[in-house]
Amino acid sequence: EQLLARAMALCSDAELDETDNAVGEPTECALVNYANKLSLSKNTLKAQFRRVGEAPFDSMRKMMSTVHKTEDDKIVQYTKGAPDEVLKCCTHAIYDGSVVPLDDALRARILRDNKTMADQALRVLGAAYRDWSEFPHDCDPATLEQSLCFIGLTGMIDPVRPEVKPAIERCRMAGIRPIMITGDHRDTAVAIATQLGIIQSPDEAITGAALDEISEEQLPAVIEKYSVYARVQPEHKVRIVNAWRAKGKITAMTGDGVNDAPSIKNADIGVGMGITGTDVTKNVADMVLADDNFATIVSAVEEGRRIYDNIRKSIQFLLSSNLSEVIAIFVATLLGFTILKPVHLLWINLITDCFPALALGMEKSDRDVMQRAPRDSKDGIFAGGMAFDVAFQGAVVAILTVAAYVIGHFIESGRWEFVNSPDGMTMAFLTLSMAEIFHSFNMRSRRNSVFRMPHQNPYLWGAMVVSFICTTAVIYVPFLANAFGFEHISLLEYGVAMGLAITIIPIIEIVKAFQRRAARKKNQ
Repeated sequence: EQLLARAMALCSDAELDETDNAVGEPTECALVNYANKLSLSKNTLKAQFRRVGEAPFDSMRKMMSTVHKTEDDKIVQYTKGAPDEVLKCCTHAIYDGSVVPLDDALRARILRDNKTMADQALRVLGAAYRDWSEFPHDCDPATLEQSLCFIGLTGMIDPVRPEVKPAIERCRMAGIRPIMITGDHRDTAVAIATQLGIIQSPDEAITGAALDEISEEQLPAVIEKYSVYARVQPEHKVRIVNAWRAKGKITAMTGDGVNDAPSIKNADIGVGMGITGTDVTKNVADMVLADDNFATIVSAVEEGRRIYDNIRKSIQFLLSSNLSEVIAIFVATLLGFTILKPVHLLWINLITDCFPALALGMEKSDRDVMQRAPRDSKDGIFAGGMAFDVAFQGAVVAILTVAAYVIGHFIESGRWEFVNSPDGMTMAFLTLSMAEIFHSFNMRSRRNSVFRMPHQNPYLWGAMVVSFICTTAVIYVPFLANAFGFEHISLLEYGVAMGLAITIIPIIEIVKAFQRRAARKKNQ
C-alpha cells in the first residue's frame, strides 16, 4: 500500500498547500491526500524523489509517467492511468509482496478486480513502476511505457450531488434526454448512469472504440440507442454531437477542458463551467455555469421557457387588444357612428395596455412548464393556436365594446339605434379599457385557469390599479373629461360598463376549458 500511494502521489501534478490540503486536478488531489494520510507527504516525497523527466497525460494513452532521481542517485519511473492501458505496458506485477511475471491468469484477475471496483461506480486507476540503471535517453511515452511492473489499483468515488438525480428526472418530464459522455471506464459510467436513472440497461452504453467501428453515415441511425458514451476521445464527442444534430435534435453540450471546446462549439448550445472550466471552453460556450452544477442547467431551461411563454403572453395580449379596437371601429364605421376618437385609442394603447403588458413579462412559470415536450424549433410565435386565440379574444372584446356603446345610448335616449352618442362613447371607452385590463389576467396562462394558479402576480395587480385609476380619472375629473370629450355617466352606466368588461374573464375561461379538454384527448 505504501508503494502504491507513493507511486500515485509522485506521478501527479497536485501539490499540498500550507494547510496540508491538495490543490490541483480533483482526481490527483484525492491521490495526494490519500498518500498524505499514510504519512507520505507530497512535499517530503518530492525531496526524496526529485522529478527529472515525464511523459504527460494525454487522452489517447490514458496514462502519464514521471521519472525520478532518488537521494542515492537511483532512477525510478512511476506510471499511472487506466488499468487496462497500464497493464498493456507491464511484463511483471507485485503479487503477495513479490515481483512475479504477469501471466494471463494474473492479468485476468487484475482486470476482474478492476471491473468489480468500476461496477461500484468507482473511478479506478492503476499504477506501475520501473527501475532504470541509468537515465533514459528519451522521455517520450514509447520509451518509458514498456517493461513495467504493475503495483496495484486505487478506486475513488466522485460523489454525485444529491440534486442531480431529481434534475435528471425533471429533464425527462420536460422531454429532455440526458446523455453521459465520459472518459471513464465503461463499467464505471454504467454504474453511475444507472444510479442516476440515465439508463436502464448496460446495452445503452457504448465505448469510443466501438464508435470508431461505426461509419459517419451509419452513426445517426444508431445514435439514439445509446445514452452513455464511455472511454471517448475529443473527436468522438464531436461525432456524437453531430450525429444527434443530424437526427434533428437540439443539442446542449457541457464541458470544462480544452478538449471539450470543439464539441461545445459544434452543439446548438455550448455550456461551459465557470469554476473548473478553462478560458478556451468559456469563450466558445454560449452559457457558463457559475456553480458548475448540472441542476443549474435544468433551472436555466425552466427560466428560458418562462421567458418565452411571457413574451408570447404579452404579444397575444397586445395583439388581441389592438385587434379589438380595430374591429370595434370598423363595425362602428360600417354602422355610421363614431365609437371612439383617436385620442381615446392613444390613451388606451399608451396607458391602459402598457402597464399590464409589462407586468405579464414578470409572470412566474406555469405549473406544467417542465412537464411538456420542447417546442419544435421550426414553430413560429403563433404556433399552438395563438393566431386563433388572438382573433377570438379580439372579437369578443370588440363585441363587448359595441354592446356597451349601444346600451349607453339606450340608457341616455331610451332608443336602440346606431347614432352618435356621448354616453355611448364614454361607456364604450370604459368597457374597452377595463375589458383589456381584465383580459390581462386571462393572459397569465394561455391554457390554465387563472383561478387555479398557485401564485399571484403583484406587478399585474399594481398595473390594474394604476390603469383603473387613470381610466376612471379621465371620465370623472372634469377638465380631463372635457379634454377627451366624455360625458359624466351615472353609477348605473358605470356598473353596466364594468359588468360587460369583466365578462371577458368567464368567456375566456370557458374557451380554455374546451382547449384543455381537446389537448387531453389529443394526447391520449
